[in-house]
Amino acid sequence: MDLFEPRGPEPARATAAPPAPLADRMRPRTLDELVGQAHLLGPGRVLRAALEAGELHSMLLWGPPGSGKTTLAFLMAHVTGARFVAFSAVLSGIKEIREVIAEAERERGRHGARTVLFVDEIHRFNRAQQDAFLPHVERGTIVLIGATTENPSFEVNSALLSRCRVYVLHALAEDDVVAILGRALADRARGLAALAPAADDAALRLIARLANGDARSALNILELAVQLAPPRGGRRPVTEAGIREAAQRRTLLYDKAGEEHYNLISALHKSLRDSDPDAALYWLTRMLEAGEDRLYLARRLVRFASEDVGNADPGALALTLAAKDAYHFLGDPEGELALAQATLYLALAPKSNAVYAAHNAAKADVRERPAEPVPLHIRNAPTGLMQELGYGAGYQYAHDAPDARVEQEDLPEALRGREYYRPTDRGSEAELGRRLAEWRRWRAERRKSRG
Repeated sequence: MDLFEPRGPEPARATAAPPAPLADRMRPRTLDELVGQAHLLGPGRVLRAALEAGELHSMLLWGPPGSGKTTLAFLMAHVTGARFVAFSAVLSGIKEIREVIAEAERERGRHGARTVLFVDEIHRFNRAQQDAFLPHVERGTIVLIGATTENPSFEVNSALLSRCRVYVLHALAEDDVVAILGRALADRARGLAALAPAADDAALRLIARLANGDARSALNILELAVQLAPPRGGRRPVTEAGIREAAQRRTLLYDKAGEEHYNLISALHKSLRDSDPDAALYWLTRMLEAGEDRLYLARRLVRFASEDVGNADPGALALTLAAKDAYHFLGDPEGELALAQATLYLALAPKSNAVYAAHNAAKADVRERPAEPVPLHIRNAPTGLMQELGYGAGYQYAHDAPDARVEQEDLPEALRGREYYRPTDRGSEAELGRRLAEWRRWRAERRKSRG
């Protein structure tokens, strides 16, 4: 299981093994070679100070792909002289954990060696698998370093979380990725210098943008772009076309079941609420390009039309439903335009959450108060017995009244006077508010006159 110890003699091979990918060859070998994460590893920063003092402790490294989690774990073991054992939560289970722990105990007993156990994608372990680490972390048999792209608050059980410090790694900045690419171009032993590549700053920045802060992805794109470039005058010029061919499609950080999904849908919803069409369209497009379920997005737009636009623009609900139907009819990519149209309309529509607030207020009364009886005068009376009991007695038929207005009370006795709906003065709801205020005033005056 130890990835950095000899595994015994290799079987004879007819040909040499292919070289490791550029991203593996260029993996930093010292803390000073590590680019980025200055908030953790800069001079005097907490993690660097602990490492330089040889103080290893169990931790969780939370950050996006390609931010250096695996490299940092290995360097921490190397700097402190500890054994480094790594495995992936995707491929390993309880059996492998027990084997690693047993070996760590033997090494500790024989040589006093500490073992750093690096668990990649620790969020993929279930609760029982995560619990298996607890006693060994507490006894110091292992120093656990878990790497995750998901929020550990949601994905790591509380017992293990309480025994580990959480360090947040940031996506690499464009300048950081460019620096890593430049180092790979100049390195003859581990990098690409032997292939005589020629790439200017604009090319490297294009790769950095396409990689979206992921150093591994950037190095993979660079390596393929150099390999694809035909020699010209003793050099291999890396062109924009070659880079885009190598990249094929920009790597977007996204997990439809994880935190980033909720981050992006929150950004879309709040941009719509803030009446910012440019931001709303950007977040919608981010989700579309990352592969989000189109009908999920359509449902969220329909929900927004009721929750945040409401009766300020009743047409918003019809438009979003039409956008859903248009996407269902057209599919990709044509149907995406209908979702974009609905998004821009919602962003620019007048806003009102009065319907949402009224519904919540009524729901609170329904849930928290006794189930009040329906007033007798608005009950149906389809049988003679029900008529004898007073069902429907005194009911006023609105269409027979002037202006179709009646003053009868339709709420239960205990809820008389409740006013759930409070229209805003924005958009079409302003007219609804005027009508409602006039009706409430008319009814109050009629009741007062009957006194």
